[in-house]
Amino acid sequence: MLREDARRRRPAAAGGTALLALVFAGWLGLAAGGTPTAAETAPPGTIPAGAVRFAIVPALSTVTYRVGETLVTGNRYNLAVGTTHAVRGDVYVDRAHLQNSRIGVVTVDISTFQSDKPRRDDAIRHDWLESSRYPTAVFTPTAVRGLPVAYVDGQDVSVQILGNLQVRGVTRPVTFSGTVKLSGSTLSGMLQASVLMTDFGFDPPSILGILKAENQARLELDFTAEPPQS
Repeated sequence: MLREDARRRRPAAAGGTALLALVFAGWLGLAAGGTPTAAETAPPGTIPAGAVRFAIVPALSTVTYRVGETLVTGNRYNLAVGTTHAVRGDVYVDRAHLQNSRIGVVTVDISTFQSDKPRRDDAIRHDWLESSRYPTAVFTPTAVRGLPVAYVDGQDVSVQILGNLQVRGVTRPVTFSGTVKLSGSTLSGMLQASVLMTDFGFDPPSILGILKAENQARLELDFTAEPPQS
């Protein structure tokens, strides 16, 4: 998956260390299976009046799937790759009272996935994933692990993100792993997870005597989030 090289930059935001920790903790939720610390907690409620909104920039962000395929003739292996820019999500940061910051879910229009084979894309939309009928996938984060105590602006931080992924009306727990960073007022990250198609109620693509896809799919999120321009 290719990252857009040209990224807009803004002056550094105040409170970089605390802001990074709370943005990620608020955006990605409470630590699952344990007692949340103050820095990890984003209390429920309305968005504070003084909060600053960070929004995923679709043009600078991609969601990608990678699925192995075996061509029966010749027993040849192929990696099917599909991408889309149709990803959205917001985070609201209250710099004066960081623990009041709020976040939203991440949504992806999976009906817009495109690979190198239009016939594959059409079959996925109508026969297997049925994304023409269920176009929206929703990821609701519940935990983040690996955040540092101290942070240097522009530093990559390795994290694990736990949450619930809803596809085709079916919700399953999914863990994304990768890196995130805050550079000035630009929040970005590269994260990936593995899922099984059968967990979401559909079988891997299979064309009798021609092609058979693997059950496991790798999902990748390469995102950039910035304060929206007024």
